[in-house]
Amino acid sequence: MELSTPIGPLGVVVTRLGVLAVGLDGLSAAERAAGTLTGLRPGDLPGPVARVREEFGAYFAGRLRAFRLPIDWRLSSGYAREVRQTLYATVGYGETISYGELARRVTDAEADGEFGAARAVGRAMATNPVPVIVPCHRVLAADGSLHGFGGGLEMKRRLLALEGAVPDTLF
Repeated sequence: MELSTPIGPLGVVVTRLGVLAVGLDGLSAAERAAGTLTGLRPGDLPGPVARVREEFGAYFAGRLRAFRLPIDWRLSSGYAREVRQTLYATVGYGETISYGELARRVTDAEADGEFGAARAVGRAMATNPVPVIVPCHRVLAADGSLHGFGGGLEMKRRLLALEGAVPDTLF
């Protein structure tokens, strides 16, 4: 499904398990991400689709501070999944965290030192299949500046401003 939002069209792919993919530039992006899984078939899921529409609508209207939608985590694995689940569970609406601090919250056997761990977190954020719900827009550089976002820095600013994490005068 494609949603019209204040930050542009978002594509969302929903399975029986939950939200599988969110495309920051529309449905085709979400479908490309979902296409990496084999065995998915289009189907009718009116209940979950209605819930996705309702929650995204409430979020963009400023009435929802935490998504309650189930997430289908099958597009995440290993360290990236651990990072995304830690972000989802520990960084709330209107809060931000640095890449390094998020790395410290996650056990990282792969990265080499704090800089390497922060870079590994950056890679996990760059490939996040469910942005907005798993709020990679809340992850900032160590100096508090905006750094990297699949939808572009302007979209990241707008999401953070919506949540009150940065002043909307930055636009």
